[in-house]
Amino acid sequence: MKSALRYLFVVAGAICSILLFLLASASDNSGFFDRYYGWLLGLNASVAVALVLLVGVSLFRLYSRYKSGKFGSKLMTRLVVLFAAIGVLPGLVIFLVSVQFVSHSIDSWFNVRVEEALDAGLDLGRSALDESLAELEAQARGTVRQLAEDPFYAAPATLARFVRRHPGTQSAIIVDADGGLIVSAMGERRVNLSADLPSAAMLNKAKEDPSYAAYEGGGELRDDRVGAPPPAPPDANSVLRLRVLMAIPDPVQPSGAHLAPRYLQIIQAVPQKLASNGEMLRTAFSEYKERYVARQGLRKMYTETLTLTLLLAVFGAIAAAFLIANDLAQPLLLLAEGTRAVAEGDLSPRPIVASSDELGTLTQSFNTMTRQLSEARSAVERNRIALQNAKAHLESVLANMSAGVMVLDSEFRLVTCNDSVERILQHAGVTLIGQPLAQVEGMQEFAAAIINAFSAQSAQTAAGRNVARLHWQRQIEIPRPPGSADENELILLTRGSRLPLETGAGYIVVFDDITDVISAQRSIAWGEVARRLAHEIKNPLTPIQLSAERLQMKLESKLSGPDVELLNKASTTIVNQVSAMKRMVDDFRDYARTPPAVLQPLDLNSLVEEILHLYISGEGNDIIHAHLAPALPMVMGDETQLRQVIHNLLQNAQDALQEHPPADAEPRIDVVTEGIIYQSADGGTRIAVRLSISDNGPGFMPKILANAFEPYVTSKAKGTGLGLAMVKKIIEEHGGRIDIQNRDDRSGASVLILLLKLAPV
Repeated sequence: MKSALRYLFVVAGAICSILLFLLASASDNSGFFDRYYGWLLGLNASVAVALVLLVGVSLFRLYSRYKSGKFGSKLMTRLVVLFAAIGVLPGLVIFLVSVQFVSHSIDSWFNVRVEEALDAGLDLGRSALDESLAELEAQARGTVRQLAEDPFYAAPATLARFVRRHPGTQSAIIVDADGGLIVSAMGERRVNLSADLPSAAMLNKAKEDPSYAAYEGGGELRDDRVGAPPPAPPDANSVLRLRVLMAIPDPVQPSGAHLAPRYLQIIQAVPQKLASNGEMLRTAFSEYKERYVARQGLRKMYTETLTLTLLLAVFGAIAAAFLIANDLAQPLLLLAEGTRAVAEGDLSPRPIVASSDELGTLTQSFNTMTRQLSEARSAVERNRIALQNAKAHLESVLANMSAGVMVLDSEFRLVTCNDSVERILQHAGVTLIGQPLAQVEGMQEFAAAIINAFSAQSAQTAAGRNVARLHWQRQIEIPRPPGSADENELILLTRGSRLPLETGAGYIVVFDDITDVISAQRSIAWGEVARRLAHEIKNPLTPIQLSAERLQMKLESKLSGPDVELLNKASTTIVNQVSAMKRMVDDFRDYARTPPAVLQPLDLNSLVEEILHLYISGEGNDIIHAHLAPALPMVMGDETQLRQVIHNLLQNAQDALQEHPPADAEPRIDVVTEGIIYQSADGGTRIAVRLSISDNGPGFMPKILANAFEPYVTSKAKGTGLGLAMVKKIIEEHGGRIDIQNRDDRSGASVLILLLKLAPV
């Protein structure tokens, strides 16, 4: 809006200047004045009205800003009033002086006796022309007498002689009564004789009077006064000249005949100097009469022009006051607005005033200051964001750590913890914040162990024995919460260190569930024990069996009936128990010395179908149902070991259904293979193969479920507890994962095997 008003003011000022120049030119040019003065006056008035509207719009906007208390309106109002007064007051004074000066000057122009001098000059010019005309008339009269005396054929020579004797004569002709040309003679300047022929009125005048004499053409000494006789018709040649027309007497011929009436016409040019002086005198007299008659209109015209000029100047001054005030106030308003914005925290750059003065330098310096403040704040904000990101990263790391992290205050109240605390301790970590650990149900033993560990560290530090070590490490065993699926104790590897807090000293405790690690260590220990037992026990079993058989063979024939029966029974018992111990030792040996897996490309679906042929009769009453995924990718595996795994799992499922068949459904075993799409750690998409064997039997007991893969953990009456342990060992050697779980509806168990190594394509 401001730019539009600025452009409108500039355009209106340019148009106004052009129109005022044309208006002033029109007042000085009477012809141009008569034609265009009204239009120019109307156009200037239209521009004045447009300026009034623009000024009115600007005043209304300024008034609205002032009434609404908008920032900077008071300064703008003061500047506009100041600059408008500076422009309007001198213009008004000049207008009043100019109007008075023009009025008195116009009246003084016509107080001098100019009109009488002009009248005398016109009379003097006419007297000179009359004298020249009388002289020409006398010369023509003598020529007429000569023509009347000479014969008719001598007329051309007479006329030519007259033209030569009188310089300035344009033509000398003889015409008949009808104006027809009879004889002619021309001077040095050739003229159009047909245009110089006398008119009928001239001929009639020459018939009635002795002659016709008049000056014509040019209009130099035309009488422009009111009531003056009309001038003679202008000559075709438009040159001030004298015309004399008189009849030629007709002498009586000897025969008594009369000639037709003839007339002599002589046209002579007025001297050039007399003609130019007369024209100047006539023009001056004419202009004087025009301005004398129009002096009131002239006074009105000048007054209107000055008034319109004043209005345009006033409104232009007010418009210029708005522009100048805006230009001067804009930098100050920008600085004031910028200061207020900075106070409100907005450090964005302000518009720069494009000027080379101090105001422009001030706005540039202010922008430089705000830019530096903005850069400083941006740096602080970046540091804050970096700290927040680091804090969020640290929190994300702590939240995703497998180990539990606790921060305790000096009274062992929980300050904060990560999600793993709730997963490991099976207590809601959020509800524990702010409570002493010793007062939380189920956490008393853990709290006591931590307090004792920190106390022991403090004692060692005070004794000077624990200077280099800043933390302690212990293995703590605590009971699981009531209702947990695992009845065994929770084994935690715990580390603690002192931590400064805002409220004073504090503690940080990091612990991890190593129950599975202990279980793995037990499996390794069992493997070592099995290897040594298999070696130590198997050696004496064969001699024992052979000795029992030899005793039976040697003593059977020497004993009576009851003794023989007792001997046979004892020998059979020894042999059977030795065989059982051999089988047990073989199981130990197989568990301890499982051969390494030879991995080759293997079609798991084909292997499953081949094994299921041994269990499925095809008569419709089979309890095993296969759901094999089509187009399953091939895996890297040892066919013999995987066959042993599948046989073992199918046998376990059948044993569970035989010992505890479901009461409300038919026994069922489902064998399912499927492809699992997952995202690897490097961001790529990969495929794994999963084999699941599920049954609808009683499922695993909680105690068995927690330690199912440990040796000698079994729920079977005749089982050794090495089956699942060997299955886990084989799957781990294949780089896979195995998991057992009860179904959600508690109607059986599932064993899930995930094979990650696929055969290369």
